Amino acid sequence: MSLKGAGPVVLVGAGKMGGALLGGWLAGGLKPSEIAVLDPEPPAESRALIETNRIALNPAPETLPDPSVVVLAVKPQIMDRVLSGLEGLARPGTLFLSVAAGRTIAGIAARLGAQTPIIRTIPNMPAAVGRGMTVACAGAFVSPEHRTLAARLLEAVGEVGWVEDEALIDAATAVSGSGPAYVFYLAECLAEAGVRRGLPPELAARAARVTVEGAGELMRRSALTPAQLRDNVTSPGGTTAAALSVLEGQDGLAELMARAVAAAEKRSHELSE
Repeated sequence: MSLKGAGPVVLVGAGKMGGALLGGWLAGGLKPSEIAVLDPEPPAESRALIETNRIALNPAPETLPDPSVVVLAVKPQIMDRVLSGLEGLARPGTLFLSVAAGRTIAGIAARLGAQTPIIRTIPNMPAAVGRGMTVACAGAFVSPEHRTLAARLLEAVGEVGWVEDEALIDAATAVSGSGPAYVFYLAECLAEAGVRRGLPPELAARAARVTVEGAGELMRRSALTPAQLRDNVTSPGGTTAAALSVLEGQDGLAELMARAVAAAEKRSHELSE
């Protein structure tokens, strides 16, 4: 989706997620002249992107354009301090798009004004390679045009899904926000299991990594459900069936994953309070 005409955009925070978004926007056609970045110490990779494209970095407040959207990509711990310096940008019609974990729409609105259009999102790490999954929830004063604009900006780094109940952001955090770590841990455990069965560590690590990569790509390209794909690779009485009988057993992977997601959801809720 082209980002032509989506600006002006003010990006507050150019860390890992802010930098990923910035790269996606530029690749999607957003003009560098329509972007301003506010970050006292952007990391080297983001700074290089900013300097190469001659993007305005920390311009004087009076020189900032009337933004169509302000993207909040800062750590939750400093959000209140950052918001106190952005009140002047909370102009009629300006959308505030938050990618900060644990900060509620009401909490942001308390700083910017009750009628500020705010969209809260939870993206995930694969946004860095354009394969992210972002779940978003719109506040009461967000217009259909705001939602469309937010979707355009977020789809520059992957896919977007919407929930109408903000409480579901905690569940989304537990599934997609934290989900990449579960997959990385799966690859780690699979490699370790191979080493226990005698494979050289380097080979076990490469086999596990490439297997997870390939299975993910196959799932992305296929119209089949994960369950159907699993059935397709499982021959009755074969080696895969033997392994799945363990994973599907009592207190197996499904139960363990349900407990893990519940724990992440609970912690997400605690951090939002």
